[in-house]
Amino acid sequence: MSYDSLIDQLAKDLKPVRRRRLNADLAIVAAICGVELLLFFRLGMARAGMPSMLQHPSFWWRLASLGLIAGISAILAALSFNPAFSPRRGIRALAVLVLVCLGTGLCIGAGPDGLKTLVQRLDWFDGLHCAGKVIALSLPPVVGLGLLMRRGAPTDMRATSLLVGLAAAAWGAFVFVFACPFDDPLYIAVWYSTGCGVVVALTRMLLPRLARW
Repeated sequence: MSYDSLIDQLAKDLKPVRRRRLNADLAIVAAICGVELLLFFRLGMARAGMPSMLQHPSFWWRLASLGLIAGISAILAALSFNPAFSPRRGIRALAVLVLVCLGTGLCIGAGPDGLKTLVQRLDWFDGLHCAGKVIALSLPPVVGLGLLMRRGAPTDMRATSLLVGLAAAAWGAFVFVFACPFDDPLYIAVWYSTGCGVVVALTRMLLPRLARW
């Protein structure tokens, strides 16, 4: 077999991939997230008594931490749609950032360590409800980033899918901050992490199969 025929055989199933433009991808993601946040407020889903929420350190901790994680993850995900970019190092830096954010919040909410008090603070029934809402609010950015990923050519599908899931989950939790009736940082750290973890795990498992190029 000649080299020309071998190359033709290997390339016959390849499809052209559009050149990635980071600014365009991020603008699309920002538009999706902005529309979701606008609808969230327009539909009256935000928590009443917003001025009182501004007095709680945990409110600002949530907004700052989740916004930072969502923004950095989205940028890294968009960069990884380009086959020349490897997202592994960025994922390690994000893991450190997540741990720092969680540690900061738990320091804010340090309290009694008794088992009974701990169970009361976690409030399992409402906690599962909150985690479910975080998952639901993560769906729009998952879909948007997933479609952009499918149009790109990531070489590390699993790492890119993880970044997509983390960006979407952090954004879903960010939006939910405005509706969450709880301010206990322990409750927030456990149940927000649960909801985000489900989103990341499902995205990491399913997206590589749905976004093959």
